[in-house]
Amino acid sequence: MTRAVRTPAGIRPALAVALVLTLVAGVLAAWAGRDWYAAAHDDSAAYAVQRDRALAAGEQAVQNLNTLDHRRVDQGLDLWESSTTGELHQQLVDGRTEFAGQVKAAKTVTTARVLSGAVTELDDRAGRARLLVALRITVTTPDSKSTDKDSRMLGELTRTDGQWKLSALGQAPVGGTAAG
Repeated sequence: MTRAVRTPAGIRPALAVALVLTLVAGVLAAWAGRDWYAAAHDDSAAYAVQRDRALAAGEQAVQNLNTLDHRRVDQGLDLWESSTTGELHQQLVDGRTEFAGQVKAAKTVTTARVLSGAVTELDDRAGRARLLVALRITVTTPDSKSTDKDSRMLGELTRTDGQWKLSALGQAPVGGTAAG
């Protein structure tokens, strides 16, 4: 004899399964939302954003300070000054006239291209960072001959008015040379 299975209160099995799946989906959505919120408000995420901003600004500033065209010296030196702050900025301002004369007399075009860069130190609270940048510098002489030189530069950045600017720049030691 076959018996008919009756569900309590008229609930059908498909409806029960749908209800359980809806509850599981709601729990998973709440869990994912909590994880997303925690990640979005994590201090390490904000630190990573500042590191990336410092790196981008530092690479651009180092490239700017290694690029200059004798035909547009004033524009180039304006860019140098807008990329810097502190003592480095003051040195550029103080030596501008003499340097512009030297570049115009040499009639060279110097361009730089960043090959790679890294932030080596970041103090987000103090607004200071250090970076290492590898560049390829091309110097073109008046007779259109050009030479390439790969260079590594160490820079210091200072955050002023919410922007990272270069506050010091120098050559990085190469090979077994001791750092000074």
